[in-house]
Amino acid sequence: MRYSLRISVVLASLLLSGCSVGTPLSGKPEPNRAACQVGASVYQIVAQLGPPTSVTELPDGGKTCTYEYELGNRPSPGRAVAHSVMDVSTYGLWEVVGTPIEALAGPSIG
Repeated sequence: MRYSLRISVVLASLLLSGCSVGTPLSGKPEPNRAACQVGASVYQIVAQLGPPTSVTELPDGGKTCTYEYELGNRPSPGRAVAHSVMDVSTYGLWEVVGTPIEALAGPSIG
């Protein structure tokens, strides 16, 4: 009986582990800003930075595009594995500590 209870708790902690494990995996790779240079096509720039957040028409008929992207928000499988190990070893209680750590760390850790 005790053995099956322990297995149930470990399985539940694996299934319920979420935010502290998922947050490090949800980052995006940084764009290759070197590909965005004078003479690059719009398609090359959109492939690296995504669609523009705003497009402004210029009086001479040209366009100015504004792009937004995040730096330092790479996916981090190592942090996710560390959080998973802590989740399993503490039967899921690590989420109470790990989730705020990830929330406060923001995208600067990588």
